[in-house]
Amino acid sequence: MSVELILWLFSFVSVMVLIGLTAYQLICLSDLEYDYINPYDSSSRINAVVLIEYSLQGALYLARKHLVDVTEIFRQLSDEKKYRMIKLAFYFCLFIITIYRLVMTAVMLFIDEDINLAETRSI
Repeated sequence: MSVELILWLFSFVSVMVLIGLTAYQLICLSDLEYDYINPYDSSSRINAVVLIEYSLQGALYLARKHLVDVTEIFRQLSDEKKYRMIKLAFYFCLFIITIYRLVMTAVMLFIDEDINLAETRSI
């Protein structure tokens, strides 16, 4: 297996994890908005998955906006939801690019293998 294909597979899994974590955070914020859970539970759930997200995406940690504050969450609710929707759209774009590159790499590897196999048989 090619190193390039393995890297694209790793990228695919990473993007899927990021999409799942962002969707979970949006669900927590929506539950808070409709008063299904309290601010403490929502903040603790979001903060628990943020560390996983930032292990895959360390650059955003430098902005110092990585945790949701329990006392400020109602004022920041609409901004947090918009931020996570934009992030989700970005991850979906990354997902599409990753799928495309993964398929293209796999197809090119299989074509190259077929050509090499045909050349060795003809010799």
